[in-house]
Amino acid sequence: MKILVLCTGNSCRSQMAEGFLKSFDKSLFVASAGTEPSKEIHPNAIKVMQEVGIDISTGKPKSVNEFLDQSFDYVVTVCGGAKETCPMFTGKVKNRIHIGFDDPAEAQGTDEFILSEFRRIRDEIKQDFSKFYKSLK
Repeated sequence: MKILVLCTGNSCRSQMAEGFLKSFDKSLFVASAGTEPSKEIHPNAIKVMQEVGIDISTGKPKSVNEFLDQSFDYVVTVCGGAKETCPMFTGKVKNRIHIGFDDPAEAQGTDEFILSEFRRIRDEIKQDFSKFYKSLK
């Protein structure tokens, strides 16, 4: 089973989703990518995932172009807000689905509030990707 998780920057949501899917089942091939990859994974994404025992600190944002020559069983887009355009994947895909989330990197306010938004989105990603994973069986 090969799964590609897509968003714009590949620094928060898609990285967290990739981390959760890999934690659910080590036999899955899971990758994440973005149409405009950031320079690094957002430090708050790393922090909130470490809080639940998942280390995404060694990953790096990747371009969707790195995966165009591969085929996937599922491509899952995770973009959420109206300001975002969901990326299209033009490679070979059996199933395309969308599971949208707000972008925690867009949160503004105190450091405490911003971190709480990262935790909220992390928990939503865990819940929704757990449902998605269970539907694969």
